[in-house]
Amino acid sequence: MDKSRRKELVGAYNEIKPPKGVFCVRCAATGQAWVATSKNLTQQQNGVWFQLKHGGHPNRALQALWSERGEGDFTFEVMEEIDEEGLTPLGFSDLLKTKARDWREALGAQALVG
Repeated sequence: MDKSRRKELVGAYNEIKPPKGVFCVRCAATGQAWVATSKNLTQQQNGVWFQLKHGGHPNRALQALWSERGEGDFTFEVMEEIDEEGLTPLGFSDLLKTKARDWREALGAQALVG
């Protein structure tokens, strides 16, 4: 591959914007759910699962349930993708918080962190 083609491909990759929005972690056995937001839904599950597998998730209740039940009882679900176009960074942050609250209420879920 020549340098100009490589530069073109790298530039195109850097233009890709990851999906942002609200996600949920659920325990199938208990029906419990935890909701949070992410600015990169594509990679979020890997981060949460890594913390849980290594016993370092900040949500102690979730961590205890994961340790008891195991990975097989848990699912990661994208609840809603949110487009930030036309919003200021603060406006987008506020919208994410509002959507997360709405999803927690709709699902009877807890906050994943905080």
